[in-house]
Amino acid sequence: MTLLWIITFSLLSSVGAAAGAALLLAFPQAIRHALVPALISYAAGVMLGAAFLGMIPTALSRADASQILPALLIGLVLFFILEKMVLWRHCHDESCAVHGQAGPLVLVGDAFHNFVDGVVIAAAFLVSIPLGVATAVAVIAHEVPQEVGDFAILLDGGYSRAKAFWLNILSASATLPGALAGYFWLGQMEEAIAYILALSAASFIYIALADLVPSLHRRTNPMQSLLQLALLIAGISTIGWMRHAQ
Repeated sequence: MTLLWIITFSLLSSVGAAAGAALLLAFPQAIRHALVPALISYAAGVMLGAAFLGMIPTALSRADASQILPALLIGLVLFFILEKMVLWRHCHDESCAVHGQAGPLVLVGDAFHNFVDGVVIAAAFLVSIPLGVATAVAVIAHEVPQEVGDFAILLDGGYSRAKAFWLNILSASATLPGALAGYFWLGQMEEAIAYILALSAASFIYIALADLVPSLHRRTNPMQSLLQLALLIAGISTIGWMRHAQ
C-alpha cells in the first residue's frame, strides 16, 4: 500500500506539475506575471514548513541531533555546490539570463533534481503517510513555478510548444524511478531514512531561502510584499495543519 502512495504522489509531483505548468502558460502573459510570484511565495512557505515542521523533527526522532544537524549542514553546502555546477539551478523567470541559451542543460539538471525529489518522497512515505503527503505537497508547490520557467527557457531556445511540453514531461518523469529506487533501497536500509530526511530538509531550506525568497525581493511594492508574506504564512500553515491532523 505504501508503494502505491509513493507512485501516485510521485506522478502527481512530476507529470502533474509539468502539465499544470503547461496549462498556466496558456494564460495571457500579464496573468502569468501575477500568478507565478504568488505561487513562488506559497511554495517557499510550504517548503520551509515541510523542512522545519516535518522532516527535521522526524529525523531527530530517529537519530541523535549530533548526527542529524551535521547532515543538515552538509546538505546545505552540497546544494550550494550543485547550484554552482548548474545542476540544481532553478529558474522561475521567463527571461532568465543564466539559462537563456541552456535548454538542454536545464532539462538534464531538472531530471537530476526530479530523481532526487522521488527519493525524498519515498523516504517520507516510508516514515508515515501524512509526512509523505506533506512532502509531496511541498514538491508539487515548488515544481509548478519551476516548470513554467523551464517551459519559457525551451520556448525561448526555439523549441515548439509541443516539443517543449514533451521534453519537460520526460524530464519530470525522472521522479518515478527516483521514488522506486528510494523505496527499495531505503526499505533495506531503514537506518538511512533519518539522514535522507535531513538532506531533504536541507534541499528544501536551500531552495526556499537561496532561490525562491530572493526572487520575491525583486518586487518592492508594499501591497505585493504583504501578499507575499500572507502566502508564505499560508504555505507554512498548510504543512502545520497537515502535521496537526495526523
